[in-house]
Amino acid sequence: MSLNPEDRARRSAEAMWAGDAASKWVGMTLEAVGPGTATTRMTVAGHHTNGHGICHGGVIFALADSAFAFACNSYNRSAVAQHNTISFIAPGKLGDTLTATAREISLAGRNGIYDVTVTDGTGATIAEFRGCSRIINGSHFEEEGTP
Repeated sequence: MSLNPEDRARRSAEAMWAGDAASKWVGMTLEAVGPGTATTRMTVAGHHTNGHGICHGGVIFALADSAFAFACNSYNRSAVAQHNTISFIAPGKLGDTLTATAREISLAGRNGIYDVTVTDGTGATIAEFRGCSRIINGSHFEEEGTP
């Protein structure tokens, strides 16, 4: 029995989330996933701030990177990052709830391009992230017809 794309994305995310200690350690939640899309969220706590008293850029990058990872792995095909870039637009502040929303721009063969927008609780853009993925061997769960 073949899964529909939404169920495949959900099952892939469940399998990945089960082993994703890093995202949980940072304090993220996985809010939504679909074919080529994902949303992660976290609240900026004291241990996320840098010497300027704002959210450390690496934490914002990690939030965006996790949304990217769930989006590019939503087809039950193992995918990893080839390279990623981020532009910081505004600071994340202590107590802000940051949301990273990933969407697929292109998927051709084994290569994908995904854009992730990170916003604060007011909807203001905090950062823009672009991730390029590469599909490798493997899948997240057994499914008829997957390698």
